[in-house]
Amino acid sequence: MNLNQITVPSLDLSKSVPFYKTLGLKLIVEAFPHYARFECPDGNSTFSIHQTEQLPSGDGIYVYFECEDLDTHVEGLIQKGIEFDSKPTDQRWLWREARLKDPDGNQLILFYGGENRLNPPWRIKKEG
Repeated sequence: MNLNQITVPSLDLSKSVPFYKTLGLKLIVEAFPHYARFECPDGNSTFSIHQTEQLPSGDGIYVYFECEDLDTHVEGLIQKGIEFDSKPTDQRWLWREARLKDPDGNQLILFYGGENRLNPPWRIKKEG
């Protein structure tokens, strides 16, 4: 299995689509007002948004996008008017993360995990 796509809800794609384009995602499907799909700039995964009448309650959705040059990428987005809840910070789980929300309040984390992304020191070791 390989993760292909994540889809998040949006009340208004006319606000969400420009936001995600500014983040650097490439719009590949435009089925307004109900759906839009993006290609991630690195790798083969895609990301989409779909129109909904109501957003989830509680903490909602968390989506992680990995960026090799995180600090530079975040500074560039700030220059483009993107607001962050927290700028790049080293985390105890050995990732560097910056946090923000999309126009619908979906939680986005731009991060760099390097080798620790898949192989943290506490990873379960395969027996045998």
